[in-house]
Amino acid sequence: MRHVKRPLGLPPALAAVLVHRQRLERRGFRQWLWLSGEPAHAYREARRLWSARNWQAPLWVGSYQKRVPENPELAADIPVLPASQARTRLGQEHQLIIFDAASGGLDPDALGALGGTLIPGGLLVLITPPDWGSAPDCDYRRLADYPYAWETLTSHYLGRLARLLCDDPGVIRWQAGEGVHLPRLPAAPPRTSPPTDTECLSVDQAQAVARLTALKRRRPLVITADRGRGKSAALGIACARLLGQGVETIWVTAPRPAAVVPLFERVAALCPLSERPSSHEVRLPSGQRVAFIAPDALSAGVESGELGGDGGYLLVDEAAAIPAALLGRWLKAFPRIAFATTVHGYEGSGRGFALRFRDQLDRHAPQWRELTLETPIRWRQGDPLEATLNRLLLLKAPLPPLTHASGPSCRVSQARLAQDETALGALFGLLVQSHYRTSPADVRQLLDGPATQIRVAGPIDAPQGVVVTRREGGFAPELAEQVARGERRPQGHLLAQSLAAHGGCRRAVEAHWRRVTRIAVHPEARRHGHGQALLTAEIEAARDEGADLFGATFGAEAGLVRFWRQAGFIPVRVGISRDTATGEFAVMVARALSPRGERVLTELCERFHAGLFSLLPFELRALPADVLVQLLGDGPRRRLSAVLHQDTMDVAYARRDPRLARAALQALAVNAAQQTLTPAQQEALLGVAGWAFQNRLLAEGHKAATAALREAVAALL
Repeated sequence: MRHVKRPLGLPPALAAVLVHRQRLERRGFRQWLWLSGEPAHAYREARRLWSARNWQAPLWVGSYQKRVPENPELAADIPVLPASQARTRLGQEHQLIIFDAASGGLDPDALGALGGTLIPGGLLVLITPPDWGSAPDCDYRRLADYPYAWETLTSHYLGRLARLLCDDPGVIRWQAGEGVHLPRLPAAPPRTSPPTDTECLSVDQAQAVARLTALKRRRPLVITADRGRGKSAALGIACARLLGQGVETIWVTAPRPAAVVPLFERVAALCPLSERPSSHEVRLPSGQRVAFIAPDALSAGVESGELGGDGGYLLVDEAAAIPAALLGRWLKAFPRIAFATTVHGYEGSGRGFALRFRDQLDRHAPQWRELTLETPIRWRQGDPLEATLNRLLLLKAPLPPLTHASGPSCRVSQARLAQDETALGALFGLLVQSHYRTSPADVRQLLDGPATQIRVAGPIDAPQGVVVTRREGGFAPELAEQVARGERRPQGHLLAQSLAAHGGCRRAVEAHWRRVTRIAVHPEARRHGHGQALLTAEIEAARDEGADLFGATFGAEAGLVRFWRQAGFIPVRVGISRDTATGEFAVMVARALSPRGERVLTELCERFHAGLFSLLPFELRALPADVLVQLLGDGPRRRLSAVLHQDTMDVAYARRDPRLARAALQALAVNAAQQTLTPAQQEALLGVAGWAFQNRLLAEGHKAATAALREAVAALL
């Protein structure tokens, strides 16, 4: 322990921590403090730390219901925030955050979300029992799918955290009732010159504001930044200046409203005469406004033609957590648009976003520009806490190098992965690049999720592909009946229970499933069959283990539907409402592995296609036409009789009102979807199917739309 001059009247360990905190503040740093020991002793030390000074917005995160009865020495004047509400503090600033992992367990996503709210001189205190990491904690309840009990799960993830904290040179380690180890701080980096823009706090931020306020038509801007670089504040400053330039309405969207709280606070501060009808809208007396809109509502507005068009402005924050296909639709609708995202965040990765979205940008807006914010604003470069959070939560998990390794894939145990930090980082880096929603909690699910299997292609420390699956189903008939009737919903079993509860198929949840939860291939090795090879190997293993069905669920995007259909999977359900965060419908696919599975799959397909046509004009009217066409391709054939064929001819070459021949055009679309078509015919099919099943016009105005429909029908005939 380093010797420090401690304040009078305080216990030595506490006094040393407070003096160290002053050093942190002088250097613009924050730090992790690991407080371990018997709960009664640890809580006493934490309470003393809480009361030792006038902290700015101190926050205690944990389980209030458990903490107070068990620890009466903690007075009720300490407000407690449940970990589930951590995201409500995004955009705020705290100088002390105490995570009580001793009584309520550790929520990795809450830790990731709140870590970025600490200011210089701040401490992130983690309270743990002395044997932390040897057994699962209470928060593992969320991993315990039926019929597992959380106490029986492995604790590889917690053991890994404990091991890394012990070895981390930037962590303050405090044994309750004993001494405290204070690490040596790195030298403070030199201060950078302030920007000429006085409303900005860094040159980077000023450049972003300048670019945002000068957006050109069809020249979208992509802003990426690590956390704490002032990205959301830059968006807010730009919005205020755009209002000053006379822009009528600026739409702002993000996966969660909490993500854009700093943006609206900045706009309100810079527009003193504005009103705030809600926390996510700022309105000027002139009627100009900046308003938040959820992704699903935004997509609905774009598809109906109510949003977008000339003069439309759209700012997308945390774009990495939104599917690239959805971003592409907004890109085409709004002539002036900017995408901002965190490079390494607790939900979504900017690196994966750039790879997935670059093709659409190049295709639809080849003059797009990008900007990266490098300078930290909330803390100084070299901050110890940022380094610790990145290491523990794998926020900077690297993409493994391309190796062109050949050979069969193999399964990797969770225990082995937990002990190999290089392999775990490479594997998670691969998953982050390929999936738009990846959070710190996914590492825990990967290492300790029950009935989880991990298959890797290539070297374990440089994987080129990975597929992660979980077991589902196997319910007793009595429980299956209760699930189908909506009376029970045991934890987990997403695919099997959905097909029983929403699809009405009791046998679906009685059968034994393997569901794909993640599949990823190195971005430079895609479209070479590696994903299909991984699936084939895992399907054979699941068949040998007695699974009846193999399945997956994903957002309704044409490329994904095509991938799964090419792998031999059949669509069996489409959700009837959009995901509020992604704006997409969910598609479920399945493949039979046994005679029992064949019978279940036959029933699922019959039920799905029996109800599909009735949903398309209503609940699924916004389902993308390219997805609809693929669903029709897997359905039962619909005979185009002589009478129906004549009706289609009359639409194409005579003056028959298409509305009076809808049944014929539906039959034509189904038949065409099940045949090999030329590119021109495929384009025509999209128009005919969209009109026949979803009443989508092919052009503006009744006369032009009817003429376009007649041309499309003729192309198919």
